[in-house]
Amino acid sequence: MQLSCKQSSNPAAMPPPGVCLNIIEARQKQDGRGSFNDPVRFFNQDYKEWQQYCLINQVLYRDEIFPPDNISIGTGIEGLSDLSQVVWERPRNIITNPSFVLDGLSRFDFGQGLLGNCWFLASIGALTFQKHILGQVVPLEQAFDENYCGIFHFRFWRFGKWVDVVIDDKLPTINGRLIFVHSKNQHEFWPALLEKAYAKVCGSYADMIAGTPAEAMMDFTGGVHIYVDLSEPPSDLFNLLCRAGQSKTLIGCSTCKDKTYPKPVFPNGLVQGHAYTVTGVKQMMNQGNLVNLVRLWNPWGDTEWNGDWCDWSPLWQTVSGKDRETCLSIAEDGEFWMSLEDFCKWYTSVDICGLSPDFLDEDSSCIWKTSMYEGRWVAGTTAGGCNITQESFWTNPQFRVTISGEESEKDSEKNVLVSLMQAPEKRNRRRDKNLNVGFSIFKVTEQYRTHRGKFPPTFFNNHTLVALSKTFYARETLALLKLGPGEYLIVPSTFYPNESASFILTIHSKTETPCYENSGDYRSESGERLKTNKNAEEDENRRTFFRQHSDKYEEVDAEQLQRLLNENILKGDLKSGGFSIDACRSMVALMDTSITGKLNLEEFIRLWRKVNTYKDMFFRTDVSRTGTLSLSELRNAFEASELKINDSMLNLMAVRYGASSGHMTLECFISLILRLECMHKIFQEISDGKSMNLRESEWMLISMYT
Repeated sequence: MQLSCKQSSNPAAMPPPGVCLNIIEARQKQDGRGSFNDPVRFFNQDYKEWQQYCLINQVLYRDEIFPPDNISIGTGIEGLSDLSQVVWERPRNIITNPSFVLDGLSRFDFGQGLLGNCWFLASIGALTFQKHILGQVVPLEQAFDENYCGIFHFRFWRFGKWVDVVIDDKLPTINGRLIFVHSKNQHEFWPALLEKAYAKVCGSYADMIAGTPAEAMMDFTGGVHIYVDLSEPPSDLFNLLCRAGQSKTLIGCSTCKDKTYPKPVFPNGLVQGHAYTVTGVKQMMNQGNLVNLVRLWNPWGDTEWNGDWCDWSPLWQTVSGKDRETCLSIAEDGEFWMSLEDFCKWYTSVDICGLSPDFLDEDSSCIWKTSMYEGRWVAGTTAGGCNITQESFWTNPQFRVTISGEESEKDSEKNVLVSLMQAPEKRNRRRDKNLNVGFSIFKVTEQYRTHRGKFPPTFFNNHTLVALSKTFYARETLALLKLGPGEYLIVPSTFYPNESASFILTIHSKTETPCYENSGDYRSESGERLKTNKNAEEDENRRTFFRQHSDKYEEVDAEQLQRLLNENILKGDLKSGGFSIDACRSMVALMDTSITGKLNLEEFIRLWRKVNTYKDMFFRTDVSRTGTLSLSELRNAFEASELKINDSMLNLMAVRYGASSGHMTLECFISLILRLECMHKIFQEISDGKSMNLRESEWMLISMYT
């Protein structure tokens, strides 16, 4: 009898806060986690641990994260309206003696099912040409015989890191036949299991409907993507394809779509708006002339081009017997040849994805360097929109990069490839809102060479663009550039301001290219810049006031502090009901040096001075005179006070202390600045200036009473 093991879950277990997870992930990344050799466990599922568990307990694995049910299939799949017909079966129940791989892996192994994911299958077709890359994505030691327990795993590169994806081997069938991708040999199951693993990554099978080959090819390689617009093909396109084919790359392409033609297949045999794989290029003599040919493969496994150089074209009789024997295979297998001219006419684009951009150079000795940076646009703080919106463009994330070496004398020699990719925000691929994103590049002139921190609006008003991403694509935009030696500023942005999203900026270059995020760090200037005025007369009045309202021990607790702030000290300045009791407890904890839960006279006076200083800063920055700070005014408050806050910290403050309206009240602003100063002071006192080492008891004391 077959049993299924399920992931145990403890409903009482609480994951660490997101900020903590971000720190953990950043540290792990520094230690190599997320590299191919040390992939991240997708949904924290460990393949080896679950395999061992199933073997010891003699059960078959059942994946509770991506279970065999209708939710995992999804909705909107054409030809699959009645999901009640679907039965999830393991390969052993579909056919006797199933195999993971039979006689190697080939593009001719499989055919497309009901799912409209030709873009994904075209990418698998390209993957089968690069055995080294394929072995990274599809661990080939998996089988249905020895140590079989219904569990398989695959590896994909997902937005900056490699992930190991675990699945069970239950596959959706109708009447005992696979309804999605299926092998030509019914005993082979690697294509169906690979598709299921990718469907899990996307959220469901239905979430794989529609896409571009570049998306999956990038997820197979984790390397570099080159996009070629065939409406304006480069003069060396054929040579580029040749070099790419020899450099362990995956090459996909897409046909145009003609809304005036009602049928899905053009009379010449090409499918409209369809993804194909480039499987070869060949140059040969044709009646004394050189002809450049491109070989393509249709993931449908049939429906081929019937124009010049098709399988039955008489042009094959005009080439040498050797070329004809090498190239021509008359079979309805979806693969065919066509001239480079026809290729550029009928296809819209080519996507080349590889482990590195080395194939861009004719000089094979050139080794490109790659650096990658993560960032985020947050509405109101770091989402300034494109350079059309001059008043907010400068608030976008900024990256300073130095190009070294000597300038090439060849005008056409490109030395930098910049890529900007938007990271997903949703679990399901089709629910993700793809924003229009792009980047602008400026040269840092001599007068700004020593500038530290974010470049101000005046910089962008006085400097012209050196380069601009051509189009604000949805998932990724890139530009291959020639940049001379010097320092540059790269500004990634959404097209419209105030749109939130995460991104990855990747810089490939022929030389070492130092780069860093430019927003600046929080410095120890707070102690100097925010000095409170110690007016003797005012302090004496405050002492008198304190003695009138404190208890018999001349102390005030959080409840008393709440009344004094809301009803006396800040009366008339507060817009949203005043300080909450929790805010006042936090203020007491931050100022309480004796750990009594109360403030004595000196602690109270020190807090009052700070509150007045923060209040003045707040109203000086509130240029809109609304009694609240917009998030852009919050940035200005820090700029005016010369507190150094980087973009990550500013985004965090906006989330933690800002209202849903995108504004911050005086109460929240005072709580924010007070905590910022005090936490920095704590770090100064018990760290070596760079890092801090605490015992658990010490950490708990600080975190629980501040």
